[in-house]
Amino acid sequence: MIKAGIIGGSGYTGGELIRILLNHPQVEIDFVFSTTRAGKEVATAHPDLLGITEMTFTNVVNLNVDVVFLCLGHGNSMAFLKENSFSDSTRIIDLSNDFRLQMSNVIEGKKFVYGLPELYKSQIQKAKYIANPGCFATAIQLALLPMAKAGLLKNDIHVNAVTGSTGAGVGQSETSHFSWRNNNASWYKPFTHQHLGEINESLHALQSDVGALFFIPNRGNFTRGILATAYTQFKGSLADAHSLYKNFYSDAVFTHISEDPINLKQVVNTNQCHIHLHKHGDTLLITSVIDNLLKGASGQAVQNMNLMFGFKESEGLHLKAGVF
Repeated sequence: MIKAGIIGGSGYTGGELIRILLNHPQVEIDFVFSTTRAGKEVATAHPDLLGITEMTFTNVVNLNVDVVFLCLGHGNSMAFLKENSFSDSTRIIDLSNDFRLQMSNVIEGKKFVYGLPELYKSQIQKAKYIANPGCFATAIQLALLPMAKAGLLKNDIHVNAVTGSTGAGVGQSETSHFSWRNNNASWYKPFTHQHLGEINESLHALQSDVGALFFIPNRGNFTRGILATAYTQFKGSLADAHSLYKNFYSDAVFTHISEDPINLKQVVNTNQCHIHLHKHGDTLLITSVIDNLLKGASGQAVQNMNLMFGFKESEGLHLKAGVF
């Protein structure tokens, strides 16, 4: 049994971590840190946990826990680690974008490994510090990695993806407010989204001459999930594509290839990524779906924790989708 701490436990990713870890047979939650809710019951921020846990938020950090999850806003994890020196034996999993890129993955001698298990499992198993991938980045990389591994991303790659409102975090803004989101849709940060950096680094790690990646992120009028479609030139057959993807993900616990068209409901509330392939002439359309809060954040963080501590990779992550 290991002891875990959660920094920033009142937000969406913190809440998902609490739910998962409360039911993880190998983990005891030692503390849930929140500067805004210290002394209040966890259920005040996450009402679905009423009657399930009596834990309270704290503003005191135990620097000697076995693992700590940083669920802070982007740019805040680096500052927090500079102010709080965890023991050398504490493993750290950061869910922000502070340490995902190679140019910024080291802080005070701590080098963060990029935590995409389908690509870097062996490195994650040996790591002490993990930079958890972004939600869009996870969906898009899992859609494209097999093509990059085969050296087939030499032409332009076009990606269109839509995410639920929880992707914007728990804080209210004009575009996350119900009155704005309901019966509405819009794009944002076209061609410049912050996840492009980590996507390109992973693709170029497998193929040096990757074509240009054009990404349009969209806001959807639903709460959680990401549906990403990517298309690029592919001169092989559909059977060739299926063989390529199934071989690449043959050992993946949570990423699966579907021969039938896919939809968000089959993965929401799970740590799964489902992928579908469609051929049109010399163009391959790759569709991937994930839950942005689980496979795109907290579920993947626990998957990384399992690998780091030698637990079964799927431990605590046998979650059921709400398909109806």
